[in-house]
Amino acid sequence: MVTGRRRQAPRARADARHRTMLAVVMQFRIVVRSMRRHYQSVERTVGVTGAQLWAMAEIDASPGMTVGQLARDLAIHQSTASNIVAGLEGSGLVTRKRDSGDQRVVLLTLTAAGRRVMRRAPRPLRGALQEALLELPPARLAALQRDLGAVIAHLHGRDRAASHELMSMLIARE
Repeated sequence: MVTGRRRQAPRARADARHRTMLAVVMQFRIVVRSMRRHYQSVERTVGVTGAQLWAMAEIDASPGMTVGQLARDLAIHQSTASNIVAGLEGSGLVTRKRDSGDQRVVLLTLTAAGRRVMRRAPRPLRGALQEALLELPPARLAALQRDLGAVIAHLHGRDRAASHELMSMLIARE
């Protein structure tokens, strides 16, 4: 009888680990679906993408910022930020203006139309995941960063370049 229990114990631990893995997968599904719904709501309500809205929120918080500063604030490549700004400018939501002191520097500001979009936009402006992460206590956020790093290290076919793409753009591609 003791032998039978010993044989089942590793199996029981493996089953528990499998159930926990499935629970985590289900949690990831909730995160992804929640993000997708938020970004769809943004587009449906105000006609801009989640990436554009986040960029507008950053520009609104720091009027006169540069494209390079925007790229850093969004953790994306400068060319991606420039493309987002070009779309916003083309829609009349953002203006680019040369700095009077240094003509090489281009400063970004929201237009009146951009501010109206911001007022009508669903919250959170940064995005659902970004705000949820900012709600975590610093120690939990740091632990999550470490744990996700460990998960990524075990992923086959991982694409580290995705770390500099906006979530709304990654989700929209599906």
